Amino acid sequence: MGAMLLGIGTLHFAAPKPFDGIVPAELPGSPRFYTYASGVAELGVGTMLLAPKTRKLGALAAVALFISVFPANVNMVRLWKDKPLAMRLGAIARLPMQIPMITQALKIYRSS
Repeated sequence: MGAMLLGIGTLHFAAPKPFDGIVPAELPGSPRFYTYASGVAELGVGTMLLAPKTRKLGALAAVALFISVFPANVNMVRLWKDKPLAMRLGAIARLPMQIPMITQALKIYRSS
């Protein structure tokens, strides 16, 4: 999970445009701010998960992170209503995937 978050966090900086596109327009400020902020959060949480001394706290932070990015995933479904079916299904599939990610983070928390 830590390595996955490091990879995704890095993508927020290497290729921010797709992330900008799913930031809910209702949020104040620029989408790029939220893209970079979530990238920093993912890098930080990923690093915490990889370090044994901070793994337990990192697992709780991962739960908070997965919950906090859920609105962007919902927004993606809303924005992609006119995309090809495969893309729409991919966006919809992301929503329930938050549950096993949160569950896994809680398992990491309990075992740390």
